[in-house]
Amino acid sequence: MLILIVVLSGSSGLAQKPKKGSSLKNVELCNGSDRVSPEARIDGCTAFIDAGEGSANGFAVAHNNRGNAYSAKADYERAIKDFVEATRLNPNYAKAFNNLGVAYLRTGSHDLALGAFEEALKLNPNYGAAFANRAAAYLKRNAYDRAAQDYDEAIRLDPKLEAAWSGRCWARAVLGALQAALEDCDMALRSGAGNAATYDSRALINLKMGQLTAAIDDYNSALRFAPKLASALYGRGVARFKLGDLAGANTDIAAARTIDAGIGEDFVRYGVPRRD
Repeated sequence: MLILIVVLSGSSGLAQKPKKGSSLKNVELCNGSDRVSPEARIDGCTAFIDAGEGSANGFAVAHNNRGNAYSAKADYERAIKDFVEATRLNPNYAKAFNNLGVAYLRTGSHDLALGAFEEALKLNPNYGAAFANRAAAYLKRNAYDRAAQDYDEAIRLDPKLEAAWSGRCWARAVLGALQAALEDCDMALRSGAGNAATYDSRALINLKMGQLTAAIDDYNSALRFAPKLASALYGRGVARFKLGDLAGANTDIAAARTIDAGIGEDFVRYGVPRRD
C-alpha cells in the first residue's frame, strides 16, 4: 500500500487559568508540556474536561489535544470522537478540522477526510498543512492532478513542509513529470525527511527513467523503513526483471502480491507495464 505522509496539527494551549476543579498540572499535561507521553496527556485532558470548569473554547482545545494523543496511539476511533466534539464546541477551530481529516484519512474514510480538510481551509485559506493533507486525500482517490495542485499551494504557503515536497514528488512521478518529481524528492531528502514514502517515490521515478540500479537502491532504502511495503517490493521486482534477475524478480513480485493482490494494476496506473 502507498504510504502517505500527513500532517497532524500540533496541540493548542489552554490559555485560561484552571479553576478549583482543575489543577495546573492537568492543564500542563493536556498541553503536552515537557513532551509527556500520550497516556499522560490523555489523563490530563480527561481530568480537565471532567472537572467541568472552563469555557467552551477551553474544552474544545482539551478535546483537540486529547484527540492528538489518541492519534499518537493510533486509536483513531477515540480521536475522531474528540475532534468532532472540538469542532462542535468551536465551529471556527481550523486545527481540529484538520486533525479530524487526518484521523478520517487514517481509517480509510477518504470522503469524510476531504470534507474536514475543506472546512479547515474555509476557516484558514493560508493553512499549508491542510492543503498538504487534502492532497494526500486526493492521492487516495487517484486524483493526481488535484493532489499536485494542492501540494503546490502547500509549498507556496510553507516551503519547509517536508510532507508536501515528498507528496508532490509522488504525484508528479505518477503524472510523468519525472525531472520535476526528482527535484521534489531530492529536496525532501536533503531536508532530512528520509522515510519509506520518499524513497519509494524516487525509486518509481528512477524506474520510469530506466535508471534501474538507482531504482533498486531506493527501493532497498524504502524497505528498510517499511519491509512490507508492497509498492517497493513490486517495483524492485520490476527493476530486477529488467536487469535479468528473474529469480529475484519473481520473489519480490510474489511477496508484493501477497500483501496487495492489486499491486500490478496500481503500477499500470503509475505508468509501469505489468510483469507476469
